[in-house]
This record gives sequence, structure tokens and C-alpha cells, in this order.
Amino acid sequence: LYPHMKRKLPHYLRSQRLRIGLSQEDVAALLGLRTAGKVSRYERRRRLPPLETALAYEVIFGNPVSDLFGGMYDAIRREVRRRARRRAGRLQRAKNSFLLARRKESLRAVASR
Repeated sequence: LYPHMKRKLPHYLRSQRLRIGLSQEDVAALLGLRTAGKVSRYERRRRLPPLETALAYEVIFGNPVSDLFGGMYDAIRREVRRRARRRAGRLQRAKNSFLLARRKESLRAVASR
């Protein structure tokens, strides 16, 4: 990407694998897979890895899942924050109570993350 562009790729599995010098077969073995076919599909974004596999990638590459899947993380983060703001706005119009105030506070915290 060009330095002036802020947009991230959906994930960085291939670049991280190449960075540490592993083959797709090596990664497949570390993930407990018999062949490299799934690794290839993950890298080409033909398939999303399940959570267990994403966490294994974190161990293999030494980077948090949110960094490995940076573009996806950013999109999900924006959407959750938008939902939290909308939900907090709806609660703002509701009757006031201690528990309601606590929920609003929690939703505002989520929206600011």
C-alpha cells in the first residue's frame, strides 16, 4: 500500500508466512492440517479460518489476530461502534434507572474503543 493510504488488507496471512520464511506446507503442519490446501484458501481469501485456526496463526506469527486480520478487524470495529452509538441513543430516550444508566455507560465505552 502507498503510505498515504490508510485502508488495510482483509488479512496478512501470506505476507506474515513469507516474512518468517515458512512454506504453506509448514503452516499446514503447524495448524494440524494434512495438506496445504486450506492454507492456500485462507491466504487467497477464499475461506475464513475458524477461530481456533486464527488463534493458531497468532501463535505461529507472533502477532495478535486483530493485526493479522487488520482490514476485517477495522471494518468490524467500525460496525460495532456504530451499533453501540445507536443503541446508546435508543436507551437515552428510555426511562432513567440505575441499571439503565450503567448500560448506557457500557455502550458509550464500547463506542469509544
